[in-house]
Amino acid sequence: MKLSDGVIALSPLVPADAEAHLAGEDEQLVRWLSGGPGTREGVDAYIRHCGEQWAAGGSLRAFGIRVGVGETLAGTIDLRFAAEGLTRGQVNVAYGLYPAWRGRGLATRAVLLVCRYAAGEGVSGAVIQVEPGNAASAAVARRAGFAPGGQRFTEDGTLLDRYVLDLRAPGSTALQ
Repeated sequence: MKLSDGVIALSPLVPADAEAHLAGEDEQLVRWLSGGPGTREGVDAYIRHCGEQWAAGGSLRAFGIRVGVGETLAGTIDLRFAAEGLTRGQVNVAYGLYPAWRGRGLATRAVLLVCRYAAGEGVSGAVIQVEPGNAASAAVARRAGFAPGGQRFTEDGTLLDRYVLDLRAPGSTALQ
């Protein structure tokens, strides 16, 4: 599975991505996405899990965001077809770029690509959930055409701002 818009490519994470992922991890990724610093063992296990999910048609689709002729790993984006805070027909979108690749519009491109993929899988809506202090992630959601969709608390009490996109709406940015 490979998705591309001519600038970036998205393809499933593979074991060879582990080293680049660990090298690209910084305080922002740990704070907003993973919740703790990665270890080689943990990243290897996660990538194996992602491969198993792809093979089994599971609820997780994790992609590497790749840039350039050599398809350098610039970050990750994943879809969760079953997650806390979703209603039937929705998919959760989560993403993170490594520091060297931020500020270039790559996360927005990746969100649009995975939303097109999700729409093709029959999903009716996409949701991006971010902590209120994560202005960069909220800006990506808005640039990708997502609208504010309220707030909610997770089971552990974390407040999240929700951004939603109707993937069936005529003119949806995900379908263009």
